[in-house]
Amino acid sequence: MRPVVKRATPAAIAVLRQATQLWPKRKRLSDGLLPSSAHLVQNPNSDHNVGLAVDLTHDPKNGVDCAEIFLRLQTDARVEYLIFNGRIWSDGKGNRPYDGSNKHTKHLHISIKPKYANDTSPWFGWMGEPKRLNKAKAKLKRVKAKKKETPSPKED
Repeated sequence: MRPVVKRATPAAIAVLRQATQLWPKRKRLSDGLLPSSAHLVQNPNSDHNVGLAVDLTHDPKNGVDCAEIFLRLQTDARVEYLIFNGRIWSDGKGNRPYDGSNKHTKHLHISIKPKYANDTSPWFGWMGEPKRLNKAKAKLKRVKAKKKETPSPKED
């Protein structure tokens, strides 16, 4: 059994953060970084255990088409292997049927090569740069909106 870490690698975390920046309305029901207890029992040697795997929810209605991402990430040097919709791809063996118990129909599993654990460069480069929301501007907008909603005290 592989040791279980308490925190996913920066590269794995970056996948989900970047996906949310690109597709803020995306569903996250099948997102995952670290393994659950059930996952540990089922797959004690999972890349999730060491923080080198991420599950991204398939949500084409909100922009996250894991079928397309599965194909596009096959050219990313950081990827060890990918699993989606009953298929697995790895650099050495190519694309083939996946015979594991979970066919990964609700999410894409991305396994990251250890040497790229800290690489947070764009995972969805073909989508262009995600719009980065300036936190100070966002806070100011919220404060202004709240002021408009709150009635001013009446003078007697």
